[in-house]
Amino acid sequence: MEISKVYDPASSEDKWYSYWLKNGFFRSVPDDREPYTIVIPPPNVTGVLHMGHMLNNTLQDVLIRRARMQGKNACWVPGTDHASIATEAKVVALLREQGIKKSDLSREEFLKHAYAWKDKYGGIILEQLKKLGASCDWERTSFTMDEGYYRDVIRVFIDLHKKGYIYRGVRMVNWDPVAKTALSDEEVIFKPSQSKLYHVRYRYAEGEGYLTVATVRPETIMGDVAIAVHPEDERYKHLHGKKVIVPLVNRPVPVITDEAIDMAFGTGCLKVTPAHDAVDYEIGQRHQLPQIDVLNEDGTISEAAGIYVGLDRFEARKKAVKQLQEDGLMEKVEEYANQIGHSERTDAVIEPRLSMQWFLSMKEISKPALEAVLSGEVQLIPGKFVNTYRHWMENVRDWCLSRQLWWGHRIPAWYVAGGEIAVAENLESALADFKQRGISVEAKDIRQDEDVLDTWASSWLWPISVFNGLEQPDNPEIKYYYPTNELVTAPEILFFWVARMIIAGYEYRGQPPFRNVYLTGIVRDKLGRKMSKSLGNSPDPLELMRKYSADGVRIGMLLSSPAGNDLLFDESQCEQGRNFANKIWNAFRLLKGWTIDSSLPQPAVAAQASAWFKNRLNDRIALLEDHFAKFRMSDALMTVYKLVWDDFCSWYLEMIKPEFGQPIDELTMQQSVSFFDKLLKLMHPFMPFITEEIYQQLEQRAERDSICVAGWPEQEAADEQILEAGEESRLLITAIREFRAKNQLSPKQSVALIRNSQVKRYPSSMESVICKLANLSEVQESESRPEGSFVVLSGQDKYYVLASVEVDREAEKEKVLKELEYTRGFLEAVEKKLSNEKFVQNAKPEVLANEQRKKEDALRKIRALEDSL
Repeated sequence: MEISKVYDPASSEDKWYSYWLKNGFFRSVPDDREPYTIVIPPPNVTGVLHMGHMLNNTLQDVLIRRARMQGKNACWVPGTDHASIATEAKVVALLREQGIKKSDLSREEFLKHAYAWKDKYGGIILEQLKKLGASCDWERTSFTMDEGYYRDVIRVFIDLHKKGYIYRGVRMVNWDPVAKTALSDEEVIFKPSQSKLYHVRYRYAEGEGYLTVATVRPETIMGDVAIAVHPEDERYKHLHGKKVIVPLVNRPVPVITDEAIDMAFGTGCLKVTPAHDAVDYEIGQRHQLPQIDVLNEDGTISEAAGIYVGLDRFEARKKAVKQLQEDGLMEKVEEYANQIGHSERTDAVIEPRLSMQWFLSMKEISKPALEAVLSGEVQLIPGKFVNTYRHWMENVRDWCLSRQLWWGHRIPAWYVAGGEIAVAENLESALADFKQRGISVEAKDIRQDEDVLDTWASSWLWPISVFNGLEQPDNPEIKYYYPTNELVTAPEILFFWVARMIIAGYEYRGQPPFRNVYLTGIVRDKLGRKMSKSLGNSPDPLELMRKYSADGVRIGMLLSSPAGNDLLFDESQCEQGRNFANKIWNAFRLLKGWTIDSSLPQPAVAAQASAWFKNRLNDRIALLEDHFAKFRMSDALMTVYKLVWDDFCSWYLEMIKPEFGQPIDELTMQQSVSFFDKLLKLMHPFMPFITEEIYQQLEQRAERDSICVAGWPEQEAADEQILEAGEESRLLITAIREFRAKNQLSPKQSVALIRNSQVKRYPSSMESVICKLANLSEVQESESRPEGSFVVLSGQDKYYVLASVEVDREAEKEKVLKELEYTRGFLEAVEKKLSNEKFVQNAKPEVLANEQRKKEDALRKIRALEDSL
């Protein structure tokens, strides 16, 4: 078979992905093997592949491919989330382009448009994941609005309501005026902002004078119902019980006292607007104050305000400021740095708003999920996130479940005149519920709640529902695949999703949904900025894969992505990945380009090389297994990378390479192909496409003999003596090569190595390799240094090289003396630092260890330079 000079990833990727699918290598059904299960964090159905997806799904694919090769029944469940807010926004925008308003449609008509949009665009991201090489069981693809999944969500709501966990009430919620829906606290992103603090005068209702109140939201002044001061604030004791006039609307309100007031903020006076601030709402409840809601659901000023009706809230702010200035009621304006909440989905500035919503009481139901992580039953990787998780779970707030949208799981609550509610699966069940309670009502008199559930109130069931574990809790699949093994996700949804899945797991299965949670970092650009479309700093993943290959991009992402730490992405990393693929291909071409002569015996150099590499391979496999066990994915990749690039390509192939135009013996070729076969298997989880391409060409394969399901290389014990001999030989070869370069000796010119007989670590078992790669004419042993020889060093050992080369000894001596002087000065500086008690006491252990290493290195170098003199 003729091997192409250049690897063509474009044709290889499509060819082998189709081959894997055709042969059903990704398909999983329960059997007698050990299961290994991962459920994908379902991307939004609106989504397209971005760099975060690339990192997250590459990590999952590495884990699942390795498990599959280990003989486990690997099941990776894909799917998408219906993403209530994001999808509805997309559909509304599309309808607007067509001249259709959502308000002109019935709910049923709107949902038809939403499903049509989903059917057209909803599968894009899953198709893109296939380009990455994601080895999901695509026959298991789930969607959080699938019929069965929908039933699960509704039944869980009804069940939790019956248990008393879910309740309905008026609460202060986070309101998104663009999406026109409530949000949970976790869906609010706080961003630093440079705002203005307006100092506004509230005139006394009786007599002369005024109170000055500092506010950042003058557009809500029309909703003020009181001014609150701290009861112990001496400045305002004379005003307790008095009244002041609210500017702009000239309404008298009382001055009240409340211990919640911060005397140090602003002027120590708080305008109390119970309908528009959580603290104000609590104060209003304590003092039985009225509530005036001056904002509509879209963020415009409401009729209740009396002025600026219909204006956008920020436009109303400008008008209010201008009016206050004209009325002489604006004392001053200050710059004010604060944090402003934005909607995680629409980026709109959040408004606190009083609203009737459905809530899940979290305090009791979340206790098993907290204990699971604290006890280690569920491992968070890295462990630094445990404290973050504990803090959130110990201070958990009730979960606002309802969203004022149409796209999603409609809340199964049914209402009749008079305020009675039935929480039931359907209309018939609701009628039966009312009848049982003695409420006579007909179907036409019942209306269902208009709201839908928070998206996370469906995805928290994902690891259970994808295996139908709620509708059929004892079915073979849920019993086989649950709990799943690993979850790979981003830290920012640790509470949105991870904690809630653990809660649901204990509530409905009595077990956690997974054993380990691998938390990835955020993909950032070289400047440390989070990648985003708005910044224009996020490359198109598909374009990257076209340019550098899927394998190249996977390697580029993984080389610098330790768990929990952000990845500073640089396109050069993908180039490094592509170069690595080219290195592997060239090694393959070199190996397969040699002619085999079966009559040749194996030379000593090849026998020594094979013995060394076999042990080196086993040693690295052991290290690799340790990295995987500890989820050190970057370290695992780097171990394989160095094993292939350095040990195999740069050393082993050079050791065994026959003379130009000469054949290779059959045994060495068999051993080399066997080594390469194992290397391909170790690389496959990281680089699935090129490894399959080479695997299929390396030897004759059967139709279904794919590397995808080939056995993972078994770990064997490594001979430490052979490993040490290999390392010593590499050090010596490198030292002799450096000697040649320094003295401008041609690599083709043979030199004799005369070994000091006192050297104890000389790797005699690798002597043939040393002679070949260092181009030695002979190796002798001597107790004394021969006249005219030069010293080369390997570690702390000393060797002599007898070289027939003319060297300007005086010039060499001068260079050595200069280097010796510099090194002694360097040693003096290091010793001075180590003798400083203050430095030693305050320095970190790793800093001290580094300084000690510097000292030891300098001493070794000085001894070597003195020897060479």
